[in-house]
Amino acid sequence: MREYTRNQTLLANLPYAAMVTIGTATIATGLGFSAGALASAAGYLVYGVAGAVWIMVFVCRYCDYHGTRGCPCGYGLVSARFVPKGERECFAQKFKRHIPVIVPLWLIPVACGAIALHREYSRGLAGLVAVFAINSFVILPLVSRRHSCSECPQKDGCPWMAQRSAST
Repeated sequence: MREYTRNQTLLANLPYAAMVTIGTATIATGLGFSAGALASAAGYLVYGVAGAVWIMVFVCRYCDYHGTRGCPCGYGLVSARFVPKGERECFAQKFKRHIPVIVPLWLIPVACGAIALHREYSRGLAGLVAVFAINSFVILPLVSRRHSCSECPQKDGCPWMAQRSAST
């Protein structure tokens, strides 16, 4: 099993961190930087962090990388601090059950930005929405699939990789 350095782990997490950061900025900008906008943006930021922890607690414990440096994003090491290792055979089932919890992270900023742009066009907000979409729908999945997923010992039974293999 390949082990990842801290720098490699940091790089593997950049697209997700960028998604949450740009999403937060998109929501704040789209809602006009009011108190409600800032609260909504802060809520999205908390949701982004909580979503990562959710995956670590409810999915990562069933991964072969749990408790090892073999996890490219480092979730396996962090997960081992919270929860004991689960049965490997449950990984696909747990993945399917818990991934929908974080899917709105990809949708909320786009919806918020689209509604705000429909009401009043702004080049800055349009740029944020475009950067968010490119990062979240192109770069993040590409990095995951080509880096993390390609080396995963459970990729053959993974719903994410099975879906990607079927579409190519």
